[in-house]
Amino acid sequence: MSLSSPTIRHRRTEDVAAVCALLARQQPSSRYPFQWPLPYPVEDFVVRPGELAAAVAEHDGEIVGHVSVTSLIASTASGDVATAFERATGRPAAELAAVSVLFVDPGVRGEGVGRRLLETAARHIRALGRQPVLDVVPTHLNAVRLYRHLGWIDIGTMRPGWLDEEEPEVLLMTLPAVPPAPAEPAQSRAAEQSRSA
Repeated sequence: MSLSSPTIRHRRTEDVAAVCALLARQQPSSRYPFQWPLPYPVEDFVVRPGELAAAVAEHDGEIVGHVSVTSLIASTASGDVATAFERATGRPAAELAAVSVLFVDPGVRGEGVGRRLLETAARHIRALGRQPVLDVVPTHLNAVRLYRHLGWIDIGTMRPGWLDEEEPEVLLMTLPAVPPAPAEPAQSRAAEQSRSA
């Protein structure tokens, strides 16, 4: 499938079944989610407690990608992850939000859909006044490469309970704030003004 430009829009309740079907369809090639089949309903993986926002990529009426933004303080199940991110960032969980449940249709990988969904989630998190974070299994090499290419940095690791012992620890990543442009020295401004006078 070749895309011109999919529409990124808010996920609606009626999208959940199609998102779940896409998750199942893409799992064999991406190994995401890492644990499959899930030990609970797929809908509970897609729509999580503490979800702050969710978006889909849609092309010709078909959902080709998904991402959500979740609070780290929403449930006790996320407690270990929240604590790990607090330690790694030095910020309380209330100041963080996680990019979650990011995946795309195998037919559109490499077309920029994942990038657009990731950027949409990060913008939403910043608009909330929070710092974007995410966790990723390091064997998901394409995902790790995309995150690093877009400026995400490794800030730690952790071993969640669902991860097999023989697997490497999950990477914790954050998207640092964009540093402000360097201020122009006052002397340079004065010299420029005198030349233009």
